[in-house]
Amino acid sequence: QAQTSGDISVQSAWARATHPGAKTGAVYLTLVNKGAMDDALVGVSTPIASMAGLHTEIMNNGVMKMRPLKSVDIRPGTQATLKPGGRHIMLMGLKRALKRGDHFPLTLQFAHAPAMTGEVEVAKIGASMPDMNGMSDMKGMQQQ
Repeated sequence: QAQTSGDISVQSAWARATHPGAKTGAVYLTLVNKGAMDDALVGVSTPIASMAGLHTEIMNNGVMKMRPLKSVDIRPGTQATLKPGGRHIMLMGLKRALKRGDHFPLTLQFAHAPAMTGEVEVAKIGASMPDMNGMSDMKGMQQQ
């Protein structure tokens, strides 16, 4: 079952494992707006990184570049997917390596829905999708 905050649900929250000593990582997930009003993901935080933020990757003159985002819009009746090669949550200043099978807490702040905190599961290094070990929704998601 998806975890919800107000009219927003979070599905398939995962991160790629990192090499020892890596200082950056990324989180991917899907946000679903089951309500009748616009909402937006406006902030993220986690204790495993010095800083977390919303980013996107864009192709510019044949070169992939990363850019920060202020928010990720979630229109009524739609979903916003954060995935490799596109929008994602960037973790900067990792305090430890992300190891396959580990979990870590992540807090999501929305423009209208209450904030939520839950666990992100770590998939293998270089994964393009989450491991298929029963992980379908953000475990332990709690409204703040």
